[in-house]
Amino acid sequence: METTGYGSTGNTGNNSTGGLSTGSGEGTLNKLSSSAHHAVDSLASTADEATRKVKPKIDKVAAMAHDVVDKAAGAASDTADKLTAKGESLGAAQKKLVADTCSYVSDNPLKSVGFAVLAGFLLARIL
Repeated sequence: METTGYGSTGNTGNNSTGGLSTGSGEGTLNKLSSSAHHAVDSLASTADEATRKVKPKIDKVAAMAHDVVDKAAGAASDTADKLTAKGESLGAAQKKLVADTCSYVSDNPLKSVGFAVLAGFLLARIL
């Protein structure tokens, strides 16, 4: 006695799972997997090619940036050297002026006092 429908215990000879045979489902899965692998390989190849094309340009821009930084550092170094030399020159001029003034005051004490009084008088009038 063979019953049909749900809960059937008889063997009908149909090995179907949702309308697809087991072999057909694996074939479709393999095709999809192969297509996905091909797409990923194609994308990776495109990315590698883009990287290969862009790398020389990136290297060129990096080299130009290094050159600019080197030039700026060289200019800053030259300017610092010039300012240091100018500062030393001004320091030497100040020391010479102080030494000359001390020498003049020692050689001419009365004139020095007269100049000091005159300078004080003028500053008092101005302020």
